Amino acid sequence: MNTGLKITAFAAALAATFGTAYGVGEGLDPVVADRAPAHDERHTPSAPGAEKGDGHTGHETPPAGGMQISEGGYTLDLKTPRVTAGHRTELRFTVRDDRGRAVTEYRREHDKELHLIVASRDLLTYRHLHPARAADGTWATPVDLPRAGGYRVFADFTPARKGAENLTLGADLAASGPYRPQELPPATGTARVDGYEVELTGTLRPGRASELRLSVSRDGEPVTDLQPYLGAYGHLVALRAGDLAYLHVHPGGEPGDGRTESGPAVSFTATAPSTGSYRLFLDFKHDGVVRTAAFTVHAGEQAPSSGTPEHSDGHGH
Repeated sequence: MNTGLKITAFAAALAATFGTAYGVGEGLDPVVADRAPAHDERHTPSAPGAEKGDGHTGHETPPAGGMQISEGGYTLDLKTPRVTAGHRTELRFTVRDDRGRAVTEYRREHDKELHLIVASRDLLTYRHLHPARAADGTWATPVDLPRAGGYRVFADFTPARKGAENLTLGADLAASGPYRPQELPPATGTARVDGYEVELTGTLRPGRASELRLSVSRDGEPVTDLQPYLGAYGHLVALRAGDLAYLHVHPGGEPGDGRTESGPAVSFTATAPSTGSYRLFLDFKHDGVVRTAAFTVHAGEQAPSSGTPEHSDGHGH
C-alpha cells in the first residue's frame, strides 16, 4: 500500500505503542514499505529485536500502491465515482479478477477483509472506513464528505487465493458542490482532537531512517490505557502532498504480547525518499472511541515543538 515514502514499523521492547480527521496527496518516486513481521511467511523483520510473528506491524506491499486502478490481475471497479459534498451517500465498489469476475474471498488482516481510505487531494479530508461485502462481491459503506473537490479512494486488501500478496488499488472520486481550494495546514508538533493532545517528535529525513514518536495525553496526563483497534494500539496512514502515494503502517508488537505497553507513546522508523511535505494520520482508540490525529511534516525538518496545535474532527471509523 504505498508509493514514495518508506516507513518501517519500529518495534521497541517496552515502549512501542500508538474517528475521523481530515487528508491526500499526486508524481514523484515510488513508495516502498518495510515493516516488522505479522502473521505470514512473507514478512521479514525490519527492526532490531523483531521476531517472526511478533505482532501487528503491517504487511509487505508492492511498489506504487494506490497509484493505479489495476495491479496483479485485479481491478478496482468504483461504482460510485461521484457524490455530493455534505450529503450522506452509499459508496459502492467491486474488486474484479483478471477474468472480470467479482472477488468474493479475502484474507482477513488486522481484523478486516478490506480497509478503505478516502482522502482529498488537498490533504484536508481523510476517512478510514470498513465497508460491508455482499455475497456477490459488492462492497458498500456510507460516506459523507464535507467539501467539494477531488478525492482518491484506496482499497487495501489481500485476495484469499494461495500466494496472493497485499494490494492497494486506487480510483478517483469527485464530490460536487462549490469548490474552494485550501492550503496544506502548517507543520506543528502537536495535534488536538476531542480533548486529547498528541505530540509528534522526531524528524522525517530524505534517504535516511529516523524515529517518529507520537505521545497521547488528555488534560495534561499521559494516556496509558489505549485500547486495541483492529488488533493493535494504533495505526498510521501517510500520504504525500503532490502525489497520490499511500502507506498504511502498524506499530511493532500487539496487545497482550507481554511486552507492548498500551501508551502513551507510539513509535515508527520512517525514511522519506525525497524532500517535500507529507501528511500523517494517527488512529488511536480510547474510552471506546476511535480518533484521528493529523500532522503536516516536511522531510528534513525537525517537527516543531510549539505553535498552534492542529485540530481534527477525529470521530468515527
